[in-house]
Amino acid sequence: MKKILGTAAMAMIVAACSNTPDYDATGIFEATTVTVSAETSGKIISLPVKEGDSVCLGERIAVIDTTMLVLQQKQLESQRQAAENSSPDIAAQAAALRSQISHQQHECERYSRLLAAGATTQKQYDDAKAHLTMLRGQLTALLSTLAKNRNSISDNAVAIQYQTEQIEEQIAKSKIDSPLNGTILIKYAEPGEFAIPGRALCKIADLDNMYLRAYFTSSQLAGIKIGQEVTVIADFGGDEQYNYPGTITWIAQESQFTPKSIQTRDSRANLVYAVKIAVKNDGRLKLGQYGEVKL
Repeated sequence: MKKILGTAAMAMIVAACSNTPDYDATGIFEATTVTVSAETSGKIISLPVKEGDSVCLGERIAVIDTTMLVLQQKQLESQRQAAENSSPDIAAQAAALRSQISHQQHECERYSRLLAAGATTQKQYDDAKAHLTMLRGQLTALLSTLAKNRNSISDNAVAIQYQTEQIEEQIAKSKIDSPLNGTILIKYAEPGEFAIPGRALCKIADLDNMYLRAYFTSSQLAGIKIGQEVTVIADFGGDEQYNYPGTITWIAQESQFTPKSIQTRDSRANLVYAVKIAVKNDGRLKLGQYGEVKL
C-alpha cells in the first residue's frame, strides 16, 4: 500500500513539473515597417518593385510624371526674367535731369557774378536759384520713384524664385527612393495609375533586423534591463524550434492587459509589460511568428 502511495505521489510531482512552462515570456516577431506614399500628384510612370523584392536605402522605387511641373517651372522662369528685365536703369533715367541741374548751377554762378557787377537784377538771380531748387526736387522725386519700382520688381522676382524652388522640390519628390534597406511586403499601386499626395505606393520592412515583442509580468521586471542578452526561441510548429541571441532594447513604462494571443509564465497575471528584443534574422524568421524568451 505504501509503495502504491509513493508511486502516486511521484506521478503527481512529475505532472506538476511538466506543467511549468519552459520559457520566461512569449511574444510575436515584428519588424520596422515603412509605408512609402506619393508626395505629388500625377500618373505613376514607373514602379518597378514587386512584393518580395529586396531594396536598398536610396534605391529608386517609383517615378511620378513631372510634365506639368516642368512646364510650370519654365513659365515661372520666364516671368522672373521678364521681371528682372523690366527693372529701371536709374542712372540712365536720371542722367538728363542731372545734366540740367549741372547747367543750372553754372547759370546761378553766372547770375551771381552779374549781380555783383550790377549787370542783372536780384529777381533774375532769385529765379535762377528757384529753378535749380525745383530741378533738385525733381531729381529726388525721380530717384525715389525709380528706387521703389526697382525694389518692387526685385521683390516680385524673389517671390517668383521661391515659387520656382517649390516646383523644383516637387519635381525632386516625384522621384521616390527607398527610405531603408528592406523587403517589399505589399505593393498598393501599379504604373499608369494616378497618384495623389498621401496615396500609399508600397510597404517596406527591414526583415534583417527584427525584434520579438514579448510580455513580462511585473514580478519579472526586476530581472531584466535594457542591453541584457537573452535567448529567443522561434517556434516553427511541431518540434521545430531555433534559438537566436537577442538583446533587450526597450521596456514599456506602463503596464497593459495581457493580449489574448500571449501566454505568460504566471497564468494568473492580468497586467504585463511589453519588451522589445532585437534579433538578427537568418532568413527563417517571419512577421507575426510566435516566439519565446529565456532569460
